[in-house]
Amino acid sequence: MRASRLINILTTLQAAGHATATRLAEENEVSLRTIYRDIDALAAAGIPVYSERGPEGGYRLLDGYRVRLNGMSPEEAEALVFSGMSGPAAILGLGSILAAAQNKLVVALPESLRKGAEEMRQRFHLDASAWFDEPEEPPFIREIADAVWRSLVIRMTYRSWHAEKARISRPIGLILKNGAWYMAALTEGSVRTYRVSRIQSLEVTTESFTRPSDFDLASYWQENAKRLEREMYPHLATVRVSELGFHILKGISPAYGRAHMEASEPDANGWRTVTLPSGTKEQAVYEFLRLGREVEVLEPVELRKAMADVARDMVALYER
Repeated sequence: MRASRLINILTTLQAAGHATATRLAEENEVSLRTIYRDIDALAAAGIPVYSERGPEGGYRLLDGYRVRLNGMSPEEAEALVFSGMSGPAAILGLGSILAAAQNKLVVALPESLRKGAEEMRQRFHLDASAWFDEPEEPPFIREIADAVWRSLVIRMTYRSWHAEKARISRPIGLILKNGAWYMAALTEGSVRTYRVSRIQSLEVTTESFTRPSDFDLASYWQENAKRLEREMYPHLATVRVSELGFHILKGISPAYGRAHMEASEPDANGWRTVTLPSGTKEQAVYEFLRLGREVEVLEPVELRKAMADVARDMVALYER
């Protein structure tokens, strides 16, 4: 473990030209004290690494010194799939492996291309998490990732919307969506989707299984996401919205709702009649309440009545 860390420190210094102890500690997932000992070990081995003091200080290799350690391990090559997603890679326990692989790639480039690669990394960054929310780091995510990779059967207790059940599953994929992790797994003969944060207990067995050769994770997730949207918004609602309400409605509606939204031309006062997908009556009430007086629900009649009931309750509450 220490040998691979020393190699990673060397390739980082060669690729970046300069690195602080804090950066080296974060990339290798160790303490600052460990990095200080590693630097001393490199110097004792004759590697011309020296430190610079001050706010911009850190470590450098002597100008012109080069190491040729570009061969990647299988784990580093596999971790490159997370290039640009250091957060998810770290959650899966691949942070230091990904950093090592990226450093070796940069070092392997000719000098003329290395600067361009670094400039590209400074200009483009992929953030997979949702706004105003912390990305999930479920307690069993690393164990599940290992089971997915090694095709091992798992036993879990899963809490759905309806109940908590014990299940035996064969995990075949992990998906990150808006900061939340989902697992695709074969359960009772069919592929099902589980939110990893709802797994209450987990046992990874030593029993292996054969992954379906015709299963494509990206295609499965795309179709699964479409099905979930249809199930979440099975009804239609017709509303009147002001000009401001129309802009708010488009902003708060999910992509599925916007794609299936039909709106009339505005009348003389700027109001439009809009038909769009909606969820349950309770969900629709609270979604349309977000528009305040900029919306009037027309149909279905049950939804219009529910809006009126909630509005009366709110008036009574605030006049109390």
